[in-house]
Amino acid sequence: MRFMLVVKATKSSEAGIIPNQEHFDAMRKFNDELARAGALIAAQGLHPSSNAIRISYPEPGGKPKVVDGPFTEAKELIAGFTLIEVKSREEAIQWAMRMPDPHGFGEGEIELRQVYEVAEFTQDPEAIARETEMIERVKRKLT
Repeated sequence: MRFMLVVKATKSSEAGIIPNQEHFDAMRKFNDELARAGALIAAQGLHPSSNAIRISYPEPGGKPKVVDGPFTEAKELIAGFTLIEVKSREEAIQWAMRMPDPHGFGEGEIELRQVYEVAEFTQDPEAIARETEMIERVKRKLT
């Protein structure tokens, strides 16, 4: 089972304020523990939305609309993510509870979301095999 720990943005992260070295080291240690346990797939922080682009599809079949950031509501934005693979929802929650405050200023909030598996979208064995192979290629490339 894969889960994404979605780190919610704050006013500080949207202002581009980066946590101090002590906090960076704590996050690195957490990511190292995930990696040693074989659970870590990816973990990255994101630039503020002032550097972002939003693409929307306002009309079915129509042309996409491009909007440059910044975007206003920090609580609706994300500042980073950690993607993990674990055996159960409970294990994902345990890992999420171990993550240091993602911003280091007492403002952190993490949303834990399960990632769909291909078999939840299709029962076609060939499609499942192709998707599974692609996911494994990406994992190998990340390591």
